[in-house]
Amino acid sequence: MGAAVAETLDRRTNELVGLAAAIAGHCQPCFDFHYRKALELGVSLDEIRAAVALARAVRAAGDRHMDEHANRRMSRPEPLLAVPPGPVGGRE
Repeated sequence: MGAAVAETLDRRTNELVGLAAAIAGHCQPCFDFHYRKALELGVSLDEIRAAVALARAVRAAGDRHMDEHANRRMSRPEPLLAVPPGPVGGRE
């Protein structure tokens, strides 16, 4: 984790953010790591549950928005005028 984050957020908050990121990233080993660290730091199960619930809500909203985008795109089969930059578009 970057020094700026470590200096800005307290350790308990860092672990709650780590748990949420693990949920969003579908990373089971990450979740287990941050779960264990959070418990060691005295984070309550209620706090952990709240972080997990928030992460699930954010992930679900992103999934829903992506589904809506795909459905809109498929309802208009014309090609995109420009391919977005990045690895998916074939450019780095």
